[in-house]
Amino acid sequence: MADVRRAAREWAGSLDAAPGRALYLVGLSGGGDSLALAWALSHEAGSLGLDIGAVIVDHGLQPGSFDIAQAAAAEAEALGLKPVLIKSVTVEGTANLEDVARVARHRAFTEALRETGAQGVVLAHSLDDQAETVLMGLTRGSGPSGLKGMPGQDGILHRPFLGLSRATLRQALLDAGMTWWEDPHNADERFTRVRVRNQVLPVLEREMGPGVAQALARTAELFRSDATALDDEAATWFEAHATTLDDGSWALEVADLEQVSVALQTRALRMLVVRAGGDAPTYAHTAQMRRLLEQWKGQSAVDVSGASVERRDGRIVARASR
Repeated sequence: MADVRRAAREWAGSLDAAPGRALYLVGLSGGGDSLALAWALSHEAGSLGLDIGAVIVDHGLQPGSFDIAQAAAAEAEALGLKPVLIKSVTVEGTANLEDVARVARHRAFTEALRETGAQGVVLAHSLDDQAETVLMGLTRGSGPSGLKGMPGQDGILHRPFLGLSRATLRQALLDAGMTWWEDPHNADERFTRVRVRNQVLPVLEREMGPGVAQALARTAELFRSDATALDDEAATWFEAHATTLDDGSWALEVADLEQVSVALQTRALRMLVVRAGGDAPTYAHTAQMRRLLEQWKGQSAVDVSGASVERRDGRIVARASR
């Protein structure tokens, strides 16, 4: 219990000072992790000059979901959180359900912030969630972008519990005499994360010894530190070397790219696509762009995440293709 309240207190104390009492919303589902977060912040945030509300997102993915959302709202109000919002979203299709639901949920968070004037949404992702994220990124060959896991702060999203295990959060609720709702999706092995949680990580713990989740979370922290330094270096280099052409496209000189490391090259090429109006390129798309540098044989432009990228007049040139 003490660890959970301490983590909430340390997060609140780490925020940049804002005039008046800043408002933050807990992303509350009624499950054990988010309820532990709401409980801890209800005890700690007031003394540190914060107001805490809640936003409950009803995805409509199971019977009685609105009743569950209302129950979560009642729990938030009983803890003294204010305001408490329920946002209903539509999640369409069955492919990539996790990703579609995440996008809809984050859109609802943005709406809630706009409606309430809150500074951010606080999420209860735990050390176990971080370990699962890193392991999934590893198996997908995501590189540093996947292995660095979830940040403690990502724009409007705050995650104060990344250093605490799921068991620690649940124990805090038990010690406080509170019960929570178990989302049946957390046992639905159609979802990759659930299979990693229930099948893969237990095997690793059994075969390699305890502490696998902690080691994976530590890996994320180390990768994040290194990746951030490289990202910052690449951003500085890109701003110094990227140019705009008369047709509105963006370009980098091949000679300049050839003088820097592969790590910086790949980041600069991804930035080029995004600056031209495309989405962040995949690993395969980045490899295609690097072939324009290393295996240039006069090939035509390649389509990369909503941008067309070609080698022209000694430059790598990207323009929006949509």
